[in-house]
Amino acid sequence: MTNDLGFIDPTAGGGAKRIPLAPRPMDLAGKVVGLLDNTKEQADVILESIAEVLKERYGVAKVIIRRKEYYSKPASEELINEMASEVQVAAAAVGG
Repeated sequence: MTNDLGFIDPTAGGGAKRIPLAPRPMDLAGKVVGLLDNTKEQADVILESIAEVLKERYGVAKVIIRRKEYYSKPASEELINEMASEVQVAAAAVGG
């Protein structure tokens, strides 16, 4: 089949080097978890709810939530380094 519409196939791969995934902990009990708010609508509400569940159900000791400057830009190196020094597990969030 020809691609007459000029679409780009996102599954075609690219030249970027693959970065290996970080090791995963066996569980979250006693861990400090960082959640990164992407600044989209309701992301803060979603993350607060997730933080409570992580503490109640999974025994997370503490949840640190930080917010990116703007949703379409990557988190600053300073913010990433700050989170990396404070948390043992991190996740980026998407809202709205």
